Amino acid sequence: SQNKNKIGKTQIYRPLPPDQLYLMESSWEVLLESYTNCSLTPFKSTGSGSSNNYDQVIDFGGLIGPEFSSIRNTQNLKNTTDEKPESYLTSVAKLIHEEHQQGRKVAIAAHSSGSRDRMITLLEEHGITEFSMLDSWNEFLDIPISSTGLFVLGIERGFRLKNTTVLSEQDIFGERIIQNRRRRRADAFLTDTSELVTGDYVVHVEHGIGCYEGLETVRAGGAPHDCLRLIYAGNDRLFVPVENIEVLSRYGSSDSGAVKDKLGGAGWQARKSKVKQRLKDMAEALINVAAERALQKGRKLIPEDRIYQEFCARFPYPETDDQMSAIDDTVGDLAGDKPMDRLICGDVGFGKTEIALRASFATVMAGGQVAVVAPTTLLSRQHFKTFNERFNGYPIKIGQLSRMVSTKESKETKEGLADNSIDIIIGTHALLGKAVKFNDLALLIIDEEQHFGVSHKERLKELRSNIHVLTLTATPIPRTLQLALSGVKEMSIIASPPIDRLAVRTFILPFDPLIVREAIMRERFRGGQTFYVCPRIADIENIKKELRQLVPDLKIAVAHGQMTANALEDIMTDFYEGRSELLLSTQIVESGLDIPTANTLLVHRADRFGLAQLYQLRGRIGRSKQRAYCYLTIPSDGKLTEAASKRLEVMQSLDSLGAGFKLASHDLDIRGAGNLLGGEQSGHIREVGVELYQQMLEEAVANARVGKDGTDDGSWSPQINIGSPVLIPETYVNDLDARLKLYRRLANLDEEKEVEGFAAELIDRFGQLPEEVENLLQVMKIKQLCKRSGISKLDAGPKGLVVSFYQDNYSNPEGLIQLIQEEPGRLSLRPDHRLVMRRDWERDKTRLRETRQFVNKLAELAA
Repeated sequence: SQNKNKIGKTQIYRPLPPDQLYLMESSWEVLLESYTNCSLTPFKSTGSGSSNNYDQVIDFGGLIGPEFSSIRNTQNLKNTTDEKPESYLTSVAKLIHEEHQQGRKVAIAAHSSGSRDRMITLLEEHGITEFSMLDSWNEFLDIPISSTGLFVLGIERGFRLKNTTVLSEQDIFGERIIQNRRRRRADAFLTDTSELVTGDYVVHVEHGIGCYEGLETVRAGGAPHDCLRLIYAGNDRLFVPVENIEVLSRYGSSDSGAVKDKLGGAGWQARKSKVKQRLKDMAEALINVAAERALQKGRKLIPEDRIYQEFCARFPYPETDDQMSAIDDTVGDLAGDKPMDRLICGDVGFGKTEIALRASFATVMAGGQVAVVAPTTLLSRQHFKTFNERFNGYPIKIGQLSRMVSTKESKETKEGLADNSIDIIIGTHALLGKAVKFNDLALLIIDEEQHFGVSHKERLKELRSNIHVLTLTATPIPRTLQLALSGVKEMSIIASPPIDRLAVRTFILPFDPLIVREAIMRERFRGGQTFYVCPRIADIENIKKELRQLVPDLKIAVAHGQMTANALEDIMTDFYEGRSELLLSTQIVESGLDIPTANTLLVHRADRFGLAQLYQLRGRIGRSKQRAYCYLTIPSDGKLTEAASKRLEVMQSLDSLGAGFKLASHDLDIRGAGNLLGGEQSGHIREVGVELYQQMLEEAVANARVGKDGTDDGSWSPQINIGSPVLIPETYVNDLDARLKLYRRLANLDEEKEVEGFAAELIDRFGQLPEEVENLLQVMKIKQLCKRSGISKLDAGPKGLVVSFYQDNYSNPEGLIQLIQEEPGRLSLRPDHRLVMRRDWERDKTRLRETRQFVNKLAELAA
């Protein structure tokens, strides 16, 4: 067909024939006939195969490949009998030998080249020595029966044919060597912000505050060993082996008040002991507060499942894993018999409001009232709109209380709360007034808690005696974060960004009119809107005049907190609906506003804003699939206070999605936790450093929960000297920061399986492991066993090893005496309580392996 367009030119439509777009049925059948049809079935075939439509049937004979879960489970249980459970790797080796003897070829499918190489190391320790690296099935068919094939192949389960057996990594280990990325704990985020930099003040758990001076390779026992060099008072030096890096923590972001301790002096231990006692008292008080709440009977709020699932299905976006986990945690708490007190820490735009919506729905459907408290009228108004949209069609009445609501409407709303005709009330701190009476309040939701003052929080405490409380924030205040990290308050973290979300690009620059104009016009040309935020209302008029000169044809709206409620609402509605292109405002827009078309933010005099304020302001943009840009302008002369410079530096460094928790961790780091129970705690933090203080508080709370006195804080770390090179060589990982991160991660691993996963990751990232790294991994496994055995120091050499127990104490002295009696002459206990094993080792590898086996035996006895 031919059509005339507006300018008179002829356009010709040329459709493609259907057979060039689609495969016809006849062509599909011809294509199928050219291939061999094959059926894989776990069932025995019932005939010769002629009666089915397949050219070949591979008969598994009803056998899926063997797996070792029962042996693993037996090994993981405490051995209550004298019979020692068989190692599942021993069982794997035995199976491979048996298969070879019966004439079957054996192959193992690993998930990556790193885990394949680790498989070789593990099986060699159990007598399997001949391996073939395979890239295809045909290569497997050609290997000799005596050799074990190794594929890199992502299959979950193995299988067995007539002459071949294939084991998967999951068959052997129960799960992959390289674990799926687990949901990260809160303290893992805190650690991420605490990487050591040369010149940082650090705290050694035994020796106190020193200055970190870098990584240095020293010779220990005649072999090179990586150590962290610390400088103490009087220029004394301390070298900390990398495998013991967990005994160090950073003092804090602001080290101006730090004074180096003297090595061997009594001052550090005295300060630490004093803080520990104060923390013990504080932890007991915290536990009492939490216990009073826990002893109260909470109201079970369980909605009818079908209706609840129908409501959840209305959510127009796919939930992230973190968001789903937080929802499950919250709904599970509501269904429990104790009052909920949960903190949801999620970045701006990561879906915290949806958690509040589902919790509210569950509460109302179970017969309770919900109060949603927001810090600003704008955020309250937006929540009111969002709640009405999501609850549309349900018999749920939603009210609003703020200065935007008329006196008449406000009176009717309060009456509705008292007679239970209003199910959900959304408002600002007006909700906390004495005149507001609830008929049956069951759930209190606090949005952006950091914006509420002390008097507001005291009123919230009165409200929350036995009701469920849900706190939502992107950047929790240090006190709230401290309570959550120490286990007093429950916490769920949403760290995964929504699909297709892009990180906001952040620029810090002196104010330049040309750049300001260019940024605004670029946003306008791509159909978007711009926020321009200044710190004071007094600045607005001058900035408006300047913008009129820079962008004269732009529609500019002005908003600030001194406007009347109606005027402010009209301005925000116009901006939300796109009738104005630039909103010039104070930080009134920082909380919760969701305008997807606004993707450029300019902050005037960014040095006058706080860290959390800047982060919240940046969260107003980048809430769609568009790339957003944030410009933080500073005075033209570039002069800033040290604190302002540090805040802006942190803002620029936290440019990744989901960085709100890291920002809160920096804030805790810089400011301290504040008043946890009314007593000032920042002095305690200055005495021992923020990370150690956090660790000590967590331990004190844990001890108070179970009634321990906490005399043994478990902070000791075994010292291990094996007389072999132990380090990650610079030739293997040449970046110093990367090596330090690897050392820190390795020192925090608790299980052998985690060490194997770490080794597999190293191979995938950096290549085949050198001998020094293999030694380091073995030392980490020995260290884990030493901790379980109560061994504080282990020295191994060519003629044997010497073991020192922590506080000269071993948990099973009878078992130890029996072990010594079984091997007279080889094992002996010295008068200084050190255990000596005499052994001639010619090879370092043998010494490491047998040392590990011996310490493992001591760990089993200790258990």
